[in-house]
Amino acid sequence: MSLAINEEPLLKVDDLKVHFTLTEGFMQRPVGSVKAVDGVSFELRHGETFGLVGESGCGKSTTALAVLRMQPLTGGLIKFEGNDITHLEPHQMRPLRRRMQMVYQDPFSSLNPRMRIRDIIGEPLLVHGLATDRRSFRARIDELMDMVGLLPDMSDRYPHEFSGGQRQRIGIARALALEPSLIICDEPVSALDVSIQAQVLNLLMDLQRELGLTYLFIAHDLSVVRHISDRIGVMYLGRIVEIAGRDELFASPKHPYTQALLSSIPLPDPTLEATRPQQLIVGEVPSPKTPPSGCHFHPRCPKVMNVCSVHSPNLEMNQAGSFPNHSDESQVACHLYDASLG
Repeated sequence: MSLAINEEPLLKVDDLKVHFTLTEGFMQRPVGSVKAVDGVSFELRHGETFGLVGESGCGKSTTALAVLRMQPLTGGLIKFEGNDITHLEPHQMRPLRRRMQMVYQDPFSSLNPRMRIRDIIGEPLLVHGLATDRRSFRARIDELMDMVGLLPDMSDRYPHEFSGGQRQRIGIARALALEPSLIICDEPVSALDVSIQAQVLNLLMDLQRELGLTYLFIAHDLSVVRHISDRIGVMYLGRIVEIAGRDELFASPKHPYTQALLSSIPLPDPTLEATRPQQLIVGEVPSPKTPPSGCHFHPRCPKVMNVCSVHSPNLEMNQAGSFPNHSDESQVACHLYDASLG
């Protein structure tokens, strides 16, 4: 992991909202909406990895698709490389696609089974008119395969001839073809065996150091996020509830939801595991069709207060040591740290 902090973040997301309209009947009459992403804000600096973690269905992948403008937005602002891309039309987004790429979750379905590997990796070059001649095209494919740890002479094979880990390497090579500055990794190792996950994560980290890449890394596995991320954002039911540096978050989580998530990670020492206090989350995750009022987590929170069901807490920056052992850039959305409440 490398951190080259510039004044202007590579990516800035402010109050992002993605709501899906629910309809019924023959006339498809609107009857409500699903608030998949409901006011998400974060920044991504040049050369860092920002991990986005949360339970399945919390809006992580929808956030990723919205950032890439592959999902219509309901509201909010997205700035990439200093440019506002919130309202750009598809033809205006096309040149920016070269700078923003994605590695998908499932290496088995994200590759066309009828295409050879060289054509899968090289397709972005053809789409963007960067393949000047056949010789340079093949040379670039060979270079990309070597970068991800595959032999160039494998390029004539089809996806079914590769293992899951090798297929994900192919997906990474395809994402690298256009030399992007931002790569969004959407659960890139969740479909792989544990023994292969570390290899792919280490490959991503090596490529980041060599090429100066920036990652938005989405996962539900906290140990995976801890391994690769510089900063981590924790999502719950369409909102980010806490942002902190990796070491800060795991050493001193502030939001009750984050605390409960981390307490669910088993310790390798059986003695410590048996004696440490457990913070169990009671109840089920509410439906995004009918989210709770106020703080979305309040029906399940062990530290709930009356204000939690009435007012939604803002994602506040750490001020004057409000969050002990956290940097000034830490943020948490919880009324427990609201100074105005006394």
